[in-house]
This record gives sequence, structure tokens and C-alpha cells, in this order.
Amino acid sequence: MTPSSKKKTATKKASSEKAARKKVIKKKAAKARKTAAKKVAKKTTKKTTKTSGADASLLKISPEERWKMIAVAAYHKAEKRGFAAGGDVQDWDEAEKEVDKLIYG
Repeated sequence: MTPSSKKKTATKKASSEKAARKKVIKKKAAKARKTAAKKVAKKTTKKTTKTSGADASLLKISPEERWKMIAVAAYHKAEKRGFAAGGDVQDWDEAEKEVDKLIYG
């Protein structure tokens, strides 16, 4: 075997090894993408299967319970602003909207 033919054989062998490594890398990358896609699908499924607004209205919260929830939320809002005078009605309105959004969606 001549030195030039040895060089050609070594070059062919190196390029085929390089191609084989590329295939392995591509397979691993594809597998990683599939795994990531499955994880994302699983997370979005969990999010969508939680209680929705329509189901939340089936909780049958009484008017008294709703009032208590609003009162607690308004209290926390007032506490957050340091119980400064003049914001109690606004606190109540905001709390009412938040509680209704939670209950009715």
C-alpha cells in the first residue's frame, strides 16, 4: 500500500466516523426534543384540567361566605396600605371584584 492510499483510507475512515457521530448526536437531540415536548404537553394538560370558571360556580358558595371572603380581602387591602383613611370603599370594591372573579371565573 502506498502512503497516499493509506492517507485516503484514513481520511475515508475519519469522515465515516464523523458522520456516525453526527447521526448519534442528531438522534440524541431528537429524543431530547420529544422529551421536552412531552413535558410541556403534560404541564399544559395539568393546567387545563384544573377547576375552570364554570366548574368553580358549582362550589355553591353562600352569600354569607362570599361576604366573609370579600371582608377578609378588603381588610388585607387596607392593611397593605397602612389603614389610611378614605380608601375603604375602594378596598371593598376591588375585593368584591377579585372574589367574584375567583368564584365565577
